Amino acid sequence: MFEYGVIPLDLWVSQFVNWLVDNYRDVFQAIKWPIEQTLNGMDTGLNTVHPLIIIAVVALAAWRFSGIGLAIFTAISMVFIGLLGLWAETMTTLAMVLSSVLFCCLMGVPLGILAARSNRFDSVLRPVLDAMQTTPAFVYLVPIVMLFSVGNVAGVLATIVFAMPPIIRLTNLGIRQVHPELVEAAQAFGATEWQVLVRVQIPLAMATILAGLNQTIMMALSMVVIAALIGAGGLGSPVILGLNTLDIGLAVIGGIGIVLMAMVLDRITQSMAQRKK
Repeated sequence: MFEYGVIPLDLWVSQFVNWLVDNYRDVFQAIKWPIEQTLNGMDTGLNTVHPLIIIAVVALAAWRFSGIGLAIFTAISMVFIGLLGLWAETMTTLAMVLSSVLFCCLMGVPLGILAARSNRFDSVLRPVLDAMQTTPAFVYLVPIVMLFSVGNVAGVLATIVFAMPPIIRLTNLGIRQVHPELVEAAQAFGATEWQVLVRVQIPLAMATILAGLNQTIMMALSMVVIAALIGAGGLGSPVILGLNTLDIGLAVIGGIGIVLMAMVLDRITQSMAQRKK
């Protein structure tokens, strides 16, 4: 009854992507340019600065937001990563994560604010976010490669699409959870819509927004590793190489680097959210 190809959706999608590549290559190159410049700048900067300076800065941030315990754990973890011989890969991964999270915030926070202020926009955006979160990560890689070629920039673009939904959802949630009486009080004192948003709603929603940032960072880390399949560098490379050559030791040390980095970033951003509460 249901034969394969009755609805040739796969063919339609392939034709559509090919049409985009043929007719809008310049547009996609323009989209790629700011991401490429940001990524290259961060990657060059992180790999140029002396490792001890980076360790000190990250440990200081951990101490500032969480305490001495996390600062010590952060310093030990980063020194251990360096001793494993993965420092350059870790800095590349960090540059990819920071670049993707930066663009996720630049696009996601305004979209979350718009969704919080408009139920109609929220109802349109919600199924799009559902699709972005539930589509398997590997599915993003094929159209990204066709539209933007391979490499670190393509990996960041795939990561942006995959990791953006949490920051949008939790920005929306945080703004909506601000008590209406506080908004009415600000309006009663003559505050404009912009002043209410900037001085009342966003500060009160900041803890929830930072929780969304935390989730976005974690999803970005997971996607950056998968992006190694399309030529992105970083800590995903030893994992993929270990898989291809059945070198379990290489895969394990790559995985350890990813886990330690994820733990450090997770604890710092969680502590930032707790302080805002």
